[in-house]
Amino acid sequence: MESKKIILSYCKNFERIMGTDFLDGDNVSMKLVEIYKDFIFKIDVNNLEDVNKAILIDTLMGKYIEDYAFRKKLQGEMRTIKIKKNAKDMIRSIVDSLIDIFKKYQEEVTRKIYISRWI
Repeated sequence: MESKKIILSYCKNFERIMGTDFLDGDNVSMKLVEIYKDFIFKIDVNNLEDVNKAILIDTLMGKYIEDYAFRKKLQGEMRTIKIKKNAKDMIRSIVDSLIDIFKKYQEEVTRKIYISRWI
């Protein structure tokens, strides 16, 4: 029970993510929330790498909820995720792939600089 409190202290978007109502038939979003919840409650709070991944997946899901462009990008990119058959933890492999997609998206968005022209 104590570890859940510690995990939730790192995951600032947890309540918002769990409270989001998705459209009927939006199975992708429902599955992403399920993966998110399964992952964060399985991590070892004493492992810094796991804690950092939990923070990243929390940030990713917060962005997924609030940013329509990122939601569409992630849903499109999810089709290309490949998990090896001999993967020990499928949830962790999926989360790693989602984090990679999120990092690529952040790089793309920060590189696009729009310069407005004053007349």
